[in-house]
Amino acid sequence: MATTIQDVIDVMEQFAPPSLAFPNDPVGLQVGRTDRPVRRVWLALDASCAVIEQAAAAQADLLITHHELFYRPLPKLDTSTWRGRAIATAILHDLTIYAAHTNLDVTEGGVNDVLAERLGLKDVEILDRMKNEQLRKLVVFVPTTHAEAVRDAVCSAGAGHIGQYSHCTFNTPGTGTFLPLAGTQPYIGQVGSITATDEVRIETVVPASQTERVIRAMLEAHPYEEVAYDLYPLEIMGRPYGIGRVGNLPAPTSLGVFADQVRQSLGLTHIRFGGNPDLLVERVAVLGGSGGRWVAKAIEQGAQVLVTSDCDHHVVAEAWEEGLAVIDATHAALERPVLERVKSVIDQAFGHSLQVTIADVHEDPFHWI
Repeated sequence: MATTIQDVIDVMEQFAPPSLAFPNDPVGLQVGRTDRPVRRVWLALDASCAVIEQAAAAQADLLITHHELFYRPLPKLDTSTWRGRAIATAILHDLTIYAAHTNLDVTEGGVNDVLAERLGLKDVEILDRMKNEQLRKLVVFVPTTHAEAVRDAVCSAGAGHIGQYSHCTFNTPGTGTFLPLAGTQPYIGQVGSITATDEVRIETVVPASQTERVIRAMLEAHPYEEVAYDLYPLEIMGRPYGIGRVGNLPAPTSLGVFADQVRQSLGLTHIRFGGNPDLLVERVAVLGGSGGRWVAKAIEQGAQVLVTSDCDHHVVAEAWEEGLAVIDATHAALERPVLERVKSVIDQAFGHSLQVTIADVHEDPFHWI
């Protein structure tokens, strides 16, 4: 069975659930359809004309971007504008465009974790916690012959995670009874006769964002025509999610030296920073994209420097007055490294059966002289 665009989107949404996106952030499908086969996937920060034209020329089926093509509502489709031309080109070449924006910033292993790894931070924590994953309790009754298969199916689909442990379930043996009525095709027993069989009650926790995927896997693995299961909301807090990361350097270093390390790690020719070059830096906050709003949170978390982008004069000056240095790299340089992680996620899911390409396009609008 051919892999479809929806299959790739399902993998993306397991990695970066849309539920993690900021309110009013229009992540997800931007242009096209998801029900057709996919062979070539392109990755980019922006759905620019150059990216779309190159993806179309390469006969790509799906373009996954970080920034949305429709971040703000489009009042009309004017093909004399760059956005109108981009949309027209995508439609003409049947190129589907999908965006993972702030959900890719927030998710574990996304933009900010990649950035923290790139800068060598240790003991990394969330900079600003936004929410905790809602949890549900799944209970399903399975014949003993299929208990192992159903347990493996639901846990492989995302259930059963408690902290750093996976495949966490509780299993209680018992007896299930049922009476198959006319028109049924029972896996066990006969129509018109009450049947009693050995079953296992399997209990496990399910992240709310993975519920549909887990239930689908459970139903596919279960042998019964009609599956008896329960789903309960839980009051306990699941995995925390939030924007930005904060962590420690392997060894204290001066702000000037660390700023140059950031420049080199991001492949920049120049970088700017605000603060005393001799300031001793031990704890670092990072936030890919525009992070000036998180100055106070970085100070609260004990950071001596915030690595982010798009900070204006007043933000940096006031941060330094409070004792926080700011390293302001370019927006694109901070976010582009995540594309390698997205490529790895897709490659791992599909075993390199898809051709996944990171667009070789200069996406940073800034040049340095």
